[in-house]
Amino acid sequence: MSEERDPTPTSESVRGVVIAHGSMAHAMVEAVRRIAGDAADALHPLSNDGRSPAELRAELDDVMGAGPIVVFVDLQAGSCGMAALSSCRDQARRVVVCGVNLPMLLDFVFHRDLPVDEAVSRALERGRASIVAPLAGGT
Repeated sequence: MSEERDPTPTSESVRGVVIAHGSMAHAMVEAVRRIAGDAADALHPLSNDGRSPAELRAELDDVMGAGPIVVFVDLQAGSCGMAALSSCRDQARRVVVCGVNLPMLLDFVFHRDLPVDEAVSRALERGRASIVAPLAGGT
C-alpha cells in the first residue's frame, strides 16, 4: 500500500472532473467522498444526460477553469470522451484519462498535490493494477 499523503490541496493541486454516461460520474464521486472524505472535493461529476455534444463540451469548459486538471472519462469513443478530448486538445495542463475506475480516483484524490503528469501516472498504475479476475486464476 502506498504512503498516506496530506489531502489538503495546495494552490496548484490538480483537480479532476469525472465525466460519464447517465449517473455513473455522480455515483463514482459519491463513492470517493464516502471513502476519502474531504479529499474528494477535488472531483467534480458531470453527466452527458440530456446534453448535446456541444452542450457537454461547453459545460466541461466552464467546470475546468485555469489550473491543472485531469478529466476522467468512462469511454474514449463515446460523447463524454469526445467532449473531453476536444476540450483538452492543445492544453498542456489538461489531461484526459479514459476507462475510469474507483481505485484510480481514490489514488488521484490522495496524490493531487503532485505535478499533473505524476498524479496521472500514479492513477493509471493503480487503476490498471486493480483490474483482476482472482477466481478465474488471472491477474
